[in-house]
Amino acid sequence: MTENSNDSTIVRAAIHPGIGIARVGNSENEYYFAPEVTNPPAQKPGFYRDSTGALKREAARFRIYGYNAAGKVVRELTTENAEITWSAHLVNQKAAWYEFQLALDIPEAIKAPPSLRRNAEVKGPARQLLVIDPGRISISGANTQGCNYFFDKGKFFNKQVYLGELRTDECGRLVVLGGRGKSESKDGTPAKTFANNNGWYDDTSDGPITATVTIDGQSIPVDPAWVVVAPPNYGPMQKSVRTMYDLMTDVYIQAGRMPLPKTISFTQDILPIFLRMSNLEWVNKGFAAQFGWESPYYFQDSKWIETLASQSDLQKELRQQLANMFREYQRDGKAPQPWPWLYGDAMNVPPANTPRQNAKLTDTQLNMLQRWADGDFNDCNPTATPPASIQEVPLNEQPAMLDRAALDFCLADAFHPGCEMTWPMRHATMYMSPYRIRHRPESEKPIDYGSQLTPVVCLSEVGPLYAQSPGDITRWMAVPWQTDTASCKFAYYAGYGKKYDPYLPTFWPARVPNQVLSRADYDIVMDRERSLEERHQAFYKRSNWFRTLGDGNYESQINNMIAYFDRMGIVEVFDGPTDADVSGFPAKMQVEVRDLDAPEADETIELAGADPLATVNEYDEPIEKINRFPQGL
Repeated sequence: MTENSNDSTIVRAAIHPGIGIARVGNSENEYYFAPEVTNPPAQKPGFYRDSTGALKREAARFRIYGYNAAGKVVRELTTENAEITWSAHLVNQKAAWYEFQLALDIPEAIKAPPSLRRNAEVKGPARQLLVIDPGRISISGANTQGCNYFFDKGKFFNKQVYLGELRTDECGRLVVLGGRGKSESKDGTPAKTFANNNGWYDDTSDGPITATVTIDGQSIPVDPAWVVVAPPNYGPMQKSVRTMYDLMTDVYIQAGRMPLPKTISFTQDILPIFLRMSNLEWVNKGFAAQFGWESPYYFQDSKWIETLASQSDLQKELRQQLANMFREYQRDGKAPQPWPWLYGDAMNVPPANTPRQNAKLTDTQLNMLQRWADGDFNDCNPTATPPASIQEVPLNEQPAMLDRAALDFCLADAFHPGCEMTWPMRHATMYMSPYRIRHRPESEKPIDYGSQLTPVVCLSEVGPLYAQSPGDITRWMAVPWQTDTASCKFAYYAGYGKKYDPYLPTFWPARVPNQVLSRADYDIVMDRERSLEERHQAFYKRSNWFRTLGDGNYESQINNMIAYFDRMGIVEVFDGPTDADVSGFPAKMQVEVRDLDAPEADETIELAGADPLATVNEYDEPIEKINRFPQGL
């Protein structure tokens, strides 16, 4: 008997997105929702700060959809048509976990420093003092909020730490807010290193999202979700060339749990790869020169898009050449020239003898590019207007859209360790289904892996890459997160060889910009009283995004990032010039918007028009983040 896809009887439900992303911010009360569509419209400049200049938090919003026996969405479940009780459990385990040295699933990890316990001097039951665990919180109803739903009962030693809170919106959907970017050491000791600062905590976190649903008195099973509270997004309109969605899709395909797409969508699968590289012009000067406005590969140009979308045999050789530009580990993994120009998991200065010095696209993306090169693709409608909100998406497509939108704005670049999540996410054992993390039962006690976590143990059947508990995703990340973010500057200065290129490769420009169009230079571009030459010079000039941290030494700057992370610029969308006699400027520009109270003195370190390394202090000791193989490979 064939199941009826039009059946309106709900037999199960699922929470979407399967993995939601919230982000910290220091605004006391204001927040915004994380993207719910893959191409959200740009917000007005200044949107990401409140009236005091503080950074708003990014809230993760979760919805529940009811499915019939055929697996078709019947409707979204809200307080109007169901009884819903949400539960969430946010935990920060970073200080009690193991040091990050290198991704433990790559061969080079054997040569990296050992992954010892963080805060190893704290032993036995006292190690629970390192875990910030406020317990599980439940919430129901519409427009519910208040201190009863705060994750503020957890402690780091004797310090009470606020990790966030739960709310519901007007329809009873769950809203998760994370911490406020507070990072501290228990005794005032300054941070020293990029990832493993003993005695420190931050207020990022992660954990399961569950719900009970009753419809007309009948209990309905609900697929659970997960939330990750990550650092701020300093490039909210940016996506990396390989997103976390791309990576998780590839994980399931390579594991044989999801088939390769039968058909390739040019608009959904191919064009975004090229557009993302061009869009990175606003956060990296190297990408701007090759892929930016009026550059050789400005893929956002309508003529380029028309060419890329053509299935004509006349363009077949060009398609093949473009596909060949992307890095293949077996062919050219060690070379810095192939695309994308991003560091890999095993980056080192000087470059190590490994193909993973630089990043590559997923195997699925490379497969799609080759099929595109062969002319095996369809859906050539790149000028179609994408949905601006989830309400514009057909009901049956909304769950998949929510899943993808959340992960499209997460990075899968160098897991060193990364921005939102890191290398465990490329293991299929982590998931119960695509884009949905496997939950560990609360009754199941965690395993003690001893004083050192080795690659062999980590990748074994008893290792930590299976069912997950609250705090298990973010524990692999840097503590505090600010020190890793700030260390990108020093990786930049020490890692980009003058003999090759001062700007490339780069770490995570989509989240941690390198060079930006400053507001001061944008104002010159828009000034009709200036000469066209002056305006063009200002447009192509780029300022060092890290200049806000001052020009002190490494320790000074990573601690400035902890104290003043909110002063760093947000790269936002502005209108370009509209005066009739001007030419040579894009209609939209992405411009750095900083805290209004940031001192003017920090404008002095510039990267344009001179040697970008000339203004940087010399350091006697190698920066740990880029010195992963002190004994070589």
